[in-house]
Amino acid sequence: MKTAVLASLIAAASAFAPAQQGATKTSLNSFENALGAQDPLGFFDPLGLVADADQEKFDRLRYVEIKHGRICMLGVLGYLTTASGVRLPGTIDYAGTKFSDIATGWEGTTQVPVSGALQIFAFVGLLELAVMKDVVGGEFPGDFRNNYIDFGWDSFDAETKLQKRAIELNNGRAAMMGLLGLMIHDKLGNVSELFPGN
Repeated sequence: MKTAVLASLIAAASAFAPAQQGATKTSLNSFENALGAQDPLGFFDPLGLVADADQEKFDRLRYVEIKHGRICMLGVLGYLTTASGVRLPGTIDYAGTKFSDIATGWEGTTQVPVSGALQIFAFVGLLELAVMKDVVGGEFPGDFRNNYIDFGWDSFDAETKLQKRAIELNNGRAAMMGLLGLMIHDKLGNVSELFPGN
């Protein structure tokens, strides 16, 4: 009996062992050294989005990744700011609803008046269509300066620019995961334990 149990355990464990495969060469060589391919993961494309991509598709995906990362960095900051109790003074509508009466997280999205939500939607649409886009052909995907403002970017050397772009890319990736985690824990009710006053 013990032998049968041991044999079944070994068989079950071997079902999850990785299959032995010969070395395969990928066609991703052109992107394996791209910005963001750094330790500890190196080039990470688990869904194979750039397996057959050309430079134009890669640049488009990088542009979208940077934009989503920037939005999520703002989202994490906004979430944690409101969850800690910081609110605008005054009221959000003519009925007298104070900003401080609006809850944080998902619950707060249902408490914002429809007219306020439409204003937010219109503002984001304006930013998307007129402001947050590359009009003149930027230096890199996600460069929205449009020869207008640079905050000293042009004074950096090439190595510093590359380092700062990598930092932004990785912070954006972390913020995407962080915002997802905040939303999940908000629905589970765990965030209110961290900020008991809300």
